[in-house]
Amino acid sequence: MSFQRLSYTYRGLIVPVLTPFNSNGSLNLDIIPQYATHLAKKGIKGILVNGTSGEGMSMSIDERKLITEAWVKAVRETKQHLMIQVGGAPLPDVIELAKHANSLRVDSILCLPELYFKPTTPEQLIEYLEIVGKAAPETPLLYYHIPMLTNVNIHMGQFLESIGDKIPSFVGIKFTSSNLEEGAQALRANSRKYVIFLGNDQLINAACALGMDSFIVTSGNMFPELILDLLAACKNGDTLRAKDMQEKLSSAVIVIIKHGNWVETMKMAMTLLTDIDTGLPRAPLKSISSEAVVIMTKDLTNLGYKLN
Repeated sequence: MSFQRLSYTYRGLIVPVLTPFNSNGSLNLDIIPQYATHLAKKGIKGILVNGTSGEGMSMSIDERKLITEAWVKAVRETKQHLMIQVGGAPLPDVIELAKHANSLRVDSILCLPELYFKPTTPEQLIEYLEIVGKAAPETPLLYYHIPMLTNVNIHMGQFLESIGDKIPSFVGIKFTSSNLEEGAQALRANSRKYVIFLGNDQLINAACALGMDSFIVTSGNMFPELILDLLAACKNGDTLRAKDMQEKLSSAVIVIIKHGNWVETMKMAMTLLTDIDTGLPRAPLKSISSEAVVIMTKDLTNLGYKLN
């Protein structure tokens, strides 16, 4: 492999899929082809596996490999872009997951920072990602910036300006933050060299106004048509329609997430709003209360959604 920087052309929407579990807590791999087809029919062309919403950090290394392999097989049929999150584990395991994803020729890998010996400077983060990049030299690498969960608060504009050619496979970041000033600096870094995927469902419209064109948002599992309409309105400069679409999406997200943890509530919404049953979240997370389900059902119905 030459050390020429890898190209990465995917732009647009990626849906971070939920990991389906059986009632006994084991992986439900059988539903993944149906899940992939469901999203493909809704117009979703990109998939992220083993992220936060996918509970990647609640699974063993072997389980994460099995989920990855099942999605690799599924997207051969659906032709979706496949991004695999490999971080959130001890570094030897992260390296192993990166090598595994690289061997399967996935389209890209996403990586959290070291979560215990946390990097505090751009240089330390770059050194960590260099190790990951060397484990998967043929696969475009993105960094997963989610400071509210990692407590790694390195400024993404400064980080992206510092990389240079140190990581040949590095192509961009997932920016899960509400700090759009920092996001805009990341977007402009090195003459817009890197792709920035915003990971905030309620700021899509605002981010579009800043020039962002790529998003990884969990609500795409339940509201794919709405989000694609929102992105089309943004692209076409239809600001009033985009504003309306964003308000509609945000209203739905708010009535879902008010009942608990992001993953816990989104998994319940997936069950209520689609034919894909991803089961209960895995410990330490737990299912929301039956009372909360009743309220969520009522709120979503009042917003005009047809529930199962």
